[in-house]
Parts: sequence; structure tokens; C-alpha cells
Amino acid sequence: MLKFTCPYCGIEASETELAAGGEAHLKRYGPGSSEQDFEGYLFLRKNPKGVHLERWRHVMGCGKWFLAARHTATLEVFGTYSAQTHEPPAEIIENIRAKFPEWQA
Repeated sequence: MLKFTCPYCGIEASETELAAGGEAHLKRYGPGSSEQDFEGYLFLRKNPKGVHLERWRHVMGCGKWFLAARHTATLEVFGTYSAQTHEPPAEIIENIRAKFPEWQA
């Protein structure tokens, strides 16, 4: 079972208390964008076997969205961080690279 620590309220929550929101750090396209860009935003997602950055919502707690880095095969969680950041914090990147030196954000 996955367990995440909410970066806002500090509670360790299991995946049953959370809602998955898909891939993190997507570039959103709006009016004036090409159909190809908009199609990519709506339908094309990474589905790696390995480290993945994801969005989660603490539904049974504070209700806020946050981001998490986890390994999709081993379910190892490398850390969680605020949804308002544009990239993972340095300590999470260090945790990932300690185990997977070739990993790129």
C-alpha cells in the first residue's frame, strides 16, 4: 500500500485517503494553441516503469493537491512537495539519484 506524507498538514496518509490526479508538471495549452499541442495535453501521458512525478489530493484530510515522486514498479515513495512548485525539490532529486543515478527530471 502506498503511504504519502501530505506536505501541507503533515499527516501520513495511505492511498485510500487520497485521490490520484495523474502526471505532474504538465504544460497546459489554452486558446490559440495548435490542435496538436492541445491533443497532446488532453490525451498523451507518460506511463513509465520507474520513477514518476504525480499529482495527488488529500481527500480525507486537508483536501489540498500536492505532488509526489514514486517508483511505479516498487511503489517506493521518494517524497512529496507543494503543488505550487515547478520542479521537485533538491532533496527529493537527491533521494531518487541515490538509487537511480541515471534518472532525469
